Amino acid sequence: MNFIPSYLKQLDNQQLFKRAEEAYDNLISCTSCPRDCNVDRINGDYGICTSGHLPIVSSYTPHFGEEPVLSGTKGAGNIFFGNCNLKCIYCQNFEISQNPILEKRKEVTHERLAEIMIELQNKGCHNIGLVSPTHFSATILKSIYLAAQKGLNLPIIYNTNGYDSVDMLKLYDGVVDIYLPDFKYGNSEYAKKYSLVDNYFEKTKEAIKEMYRQVGDELIYDGDVVVRGLIIRHLILPNDLSDTENVFKFIAEELSPKIHISLMSQYYPTNKSYKDILIDRTIRNSEYEKAIQLLEKYGLHNGWIQEMDSAENYLPNFNEDRTNPFKN
Repeated sequence: MNFIPSYLKQLDNQQLFKRAEEAYDNLISCTSCPRDCNVDRINGDYGICTSGHLPIVSSYTPHFGEEPVLSGTKGAGNIFFGNCNLKCIYCQNFEISQNPILEKRKEVTHERLAEIMIELQNKGCHNIGLVSPTHFSATILKSIYLAAQKGLNLPIIYNTNGYDSVDMLKLYDGVVDIYLPDFKYGNSEYAKKYSLVDNYFEKTKEAIKEMYRQVGDELIYDGDVVVRGLIIRHLILPNDLSDTENVFKFIAEELSPKIHISLMSQYYPTNKSYKDILIDRTIRNSEYEKAIQLLEKYGLHNGWIQEMDSAENYLPNFNEDRTNPFKN
């Protein structure tokens, strides 16, 4: 299969440039995510994500810890963006997502981010994985445009926490080929308590509906590697704080039971999770089994299920090694 990334078609008809300009203008009164901070990030004002108009690249590397159909044999070309629009008290990437003073030093130009994409392509990666891109969604499109001009020809993965602006996602229609959203909570009260965000369930449903509209429920492969489609990740939290049944019910009944689910058992209490006894432990076998039973209940048969011993296998150390934080 000779797959052509969607953004190259947008480059040819000048739409990619127009999308990049329109997205960047959003930063004058930022509504890049549903928080709608309405601050002028171009002129130095900060909202909840504590980020300006230039992307912060905390780390970039070929990564082999994604779903097998994304990592392949040569790795996903992951770019980890600093800061975040959520404030999860258990975030495993807290060293880069909740350390804005330090991460400010990792700010790069749009030209440099484009070069990083080309570097990852030259290393043989199967794709470009934008990890936690939401708060930089208005500025990343510029770099995709520049990279496409320089010869980028890999599919782009939009690897997000799910709390995305539908209007911003529409600018990525025909640009992103693979959507990889987290669906963290089926209950906005839990999201408020553990990620400090309002209306997570409602807003994430809207965002994932838009992703589904763009790429559907079928995964397109080039060999053994996915080049287009939607994979929804769901992390099992202790004490059912993820409200898994609500998440699966929505996917099966309002999207499609054919959608691929990546059920993750890797939860590990870190960052500030020690402050709440309900979330300060790994998951139990009974919680793991219940989540698998819910997949069956809602007919969600496509996807992947992590083994129960995954909790300590995916913990990065960004403070020790930014070039290979996952030791893969």
